[in-house]
Amino acid sequence: MTDTSENGASFVHYEVRDRFAVLTLDSPHNRNALSSKLVHELLDGLRRAGGDEQVRGIVLTHTGNTFCAGADLKEALDADPAAAADIRTGWMIEVLQGIVELHKPVLAQIDGNVRAGGMGIVGACDIVVAGPSSTFALTEARLGLAPFMISMTLLPRMTSRAAARYFQTGETFDTAEAERIGLITVAADDPAAEIGRLCEALRRGSPQGLAESKRLVNASLLTEFERSAEELARRSGSFFGTPEVVEGMTAFFERRPPTWAE
Repeated sequence: MTDTSENGASFVHYEVRDRFAVLTLDSPHNRNALSSKLVHELLDGLRRAGGDEQVRGIVLTHTGNTFCAGADLKEALDADPAAAADIRTGWMIEVLQGIVELHKPVLAQIDGNVRAGGMGIVGACDIVVAGPSSTFALTEARLGLAPFMISMTLLPRMTSRAAARYFQTGETFDTAEAERIGLITVAADDPAAEIGRLCEALRRGSPQGLAESKRLVNASLLTEFERSAEELARRSGSFFGTPEVVEGMTAFFERRPPTWAE
């Protein structure tokens, strides 16, 4: 994929393998956090794959021990809170809605940690395969936030009891639990092999058949985007810059408990 960075390194690599576009998140220095650079390259990759008639679907994967750690908190802390919040919520909507409404299947191949906004990407994908090194957590409440935007893709996937628990506790859970509560499709010892098998099955479907089947599955989810995205964006943006969020983010970087947990 075209690289526009100053240091010459892409954060999202694009290649086509056996008629599937593989988008690899490769920003290990910040655990593949959703920085401005990574988000723009990811969106470019999704658009590129969507517009290529030879590409039948997309596989999202990663380098390093983390699939995606959510928002780039350092970038968010250094920016003007109000402006940064508006920009970030817009990015999150664009990424999640882009995956959900793309007319081709999107699969996630994960063997690492998934946190916060990365969980929203997992919820947006059509099929998710996670390996034995994978762990999951929704840690927003521990930062003075809530999983506002990503709730649109997570609530339709997770059981209501699981959402009530993990949205609030921030507990880390494994692939067996993620499969049990509906967050992922398959917990696999060899996620690459399982993704290969699923891609082979998908290649047997026609592009039209796959697109219309995806539309049926995601119809209510897209309706929720139209109904709630703007309101959730406002709610999310209103919390950035508040004393609790500043304390939560500062405590995170200083590797100490926030004041409310002491």
